[in-house]
Amino acid sequence: MLSAKTIAIVKATAPVLDIHGEALTRHFYKRMFSHNPEVAPLFNPSNQHAGSQQRALAAAICAYAANIDNLEVLGSAVELIAQKHASLRIKAEHYPIVGENLLASIREVLGDAATDDIINAWAEAYGFLADILIGREAQIYKEQAEGAGGWEDFKKFRVIKKERESDNITSFYLIPTAGGPLPSYKPGQYITVRVPYGNNSSTMRNYSLSDVAGQDHLRISVKRETGPKADTPRGYVSNMLHDHVEAGHDVELAPPSGEFFLDTSERHQRPLVLLAAGVGITPIITMLKSSLADVPERPVVLVHGCLHEGVQAFRDTIDTLAAQHSNLKIHYRYNEAAPNGATRALAPHVSTGLIDAALIETLVPARDADYYFCGPKPFMVNIYHQLMAWGIPASQVHFEFFGPRQELQAA
Repeated sequence: MLSAKTIAIVKATAPVLDIHGEALTRHFYKRMFSHNPEVAPLFNPSNQHAGSQQRALAAAICAYAANIDNLEVLGSAVELIAQKHASLRIKAEHYPIVGENLLASIREVLGDAATDDIINAWAEAYGFLADILIGREAQIYKEQAEGAGGWEDFKKFRVIKKERESDNITSFYLIPTAGGPLPSYKPGQYITVRVPYGNNSSTMRNYSLSDVAGQDHLRISVKRETGPKADTPRGYVSNMLHDHVEAGHDVELAPPSGEFFLDTSERHQRPLVLLAAGVGITPIITMLKSSLADVPERPVVLVHGCLHEGVQAFRDTIDTLAAQHSNLKIHYRYNEAAPNGATRALAPHVSTGLIDAALIETLVPARDADYYFCGPKPFMVNIYHQLMAWGIPASQVHFEFFGPRQELQAA
């Protein structure tokens, strides 16, 4: 356990870190990549370029400092970090590198304010948290390796089919290149794709598994991302997959990971409400299929919002499921008409606008339900705050948010 002196010092530094957090983390990443370039492939260059990784780390450090005397409240955050680390194959030997550069950055950014007592307290606090994460990640690695069809680190998979799902989303069907069984996974989890990047390096991206476990393949459905400038790394992997990876090609995958999933072993009587915007449908479609197959009596509501029909993936699949299952209620909401007159005849479950509280209430009048949602940040912020305003218990609110969660809560 942490000493009382360490807890007091770390908690006292929380206001300072709140002010200097982003400057500290920007300096930290620059320093670490300069002193330890071997760890650079573990980090997403797009997130580095956009600054989201620096903000996420700053938020995490501030949250840890503010709650150092009540770490139980950070349990879900620890699991999220451990799952993300496992997806990127971060190991125990990487933690001393991070710790050394973080402590050096605190000294270099805060200057004389970073006394020996502060550095020693943060060294103890970092070591304590590192031990928790290393222990949890070791459990995850063990589960991934020992499960049926499991493996360690990265494994080659072959693309057996490439299928266009919409104007900007393509599915890739994957099987182990060397044969053998496929892993099981929970609906909503993701796998990691590793591809070559730059000179003798690599980069990784997480993609949700967009079909249920138990098939003769794994499937990911990838949106083609575009950056604001041609020289940014945003969209590097998605464009490589769209433009250069075809059936017969091999890619490297890490085992399924992620703490955002639907537990179909729970037999809730409450309705299940699945809300997706854009490519956020990829984990949601897996949850939908799993719930209908494993808990057929449960009422399910699915709402999918898109810019227009041309960029909507899986509409035919969802329409078919709705026709087959009387307990499934669906609604599509589009921002605008599809280009080139591609819009289908409007149905009662189609409308224009954004997904908002009024729409959700027409589908779930009692409001009491289990909510799962995924999509772009503005959508996530709106849904999260609406559910909080309704007083929905946190145990019934589940989401996949790509970025610092403090941004979701504070927006």
